[in-house]
Amino acid sequence: MTRIYVTFDDTDTLDCGRGTGKLARWFEDELPDGCAMWGVVRQQLLVHPDVPYTSHNSAACVVVDAPSAVLVPEIIERAVRHLEKHAVDGSDPGLCVATDESPVIEALKAFGVRATRELLTKADAIAVAKGVHLSAHGGTSDGIIGAAAGTGLTADGWSGRFIEYGKNHRLRDFPNVVSVGELLAEGMIVLPVDRNVESAKPDDLVDTRGWLRPCLWGGRPAVPVLRVEPGLWQAIGRSSDKAVAGASNTK
Repeated sequence: MTRIYVTFDDTDTLDCGRGTGKLARWFEDELPDGCAMWGVVRQQLLVHPDVPYTSHNSAACVVVDAPSAVLVPEIIERAVRHLEKHAVDGSDPGLCVATDESPVIEALKAFGVRATRELLTKADAIAVAKGVHLSAHGGTSDGIIGAAAGTGLTADGWSGRFIEYGKNHRLRDFPNVVSVGELLAEGMIVLPVDRNVESAKPDDLVDTRGWLRPCLWGGRPAVPVLRVEPGLWQAIGRSSDKAVAGASNTK
């Protein structure tokens, strides 16, 4: 089995009504027979006045499990067609496709971390991505920077948020309140972030508040939670949760 990272960046505009994440999620329908989408991970890159971006400067990486690396060229071809069909006029689309066995995957990981902290150029992206697929599909071509960075960050396994995931159920199919055991059965771990608190038990419940978006944590989807009461946890991750988590950690 080969893990393939297919990363899209800058495929939208402010007034188009959808983002790059949706385009990435749609790519599941374009995968060759025998391939399965493990998940789609949103990666946040540097927000800076000198970085042109649509709204949040994020890339979306589709993580594909394929029976063989032989399918990489076909996946690239399908991803290019997908971009040509769905990327919005006026955007600056970029595409990066690499496998977990690529000789430059470690360099891409380092590049991804840099892209969260400093300004990088198209030349930087081209230099680090030699040996993997990196292509621009219109506009200024700036999307190749985020595409390369999103690939590296997802392969590294320690940053990003899943916008799609699930073996038997997709994230949006889960009810607002779900048991820890059900999340574990789908391959997610439940990660309490309270200070001095025990692990969540399989029979415990998690209130997702309709927003189940695991983090990529050590190469696995992890749901950060705060304890509400014994046996009940609340998933966190929305911007409004930051103050709640901070208050909890001071107690």
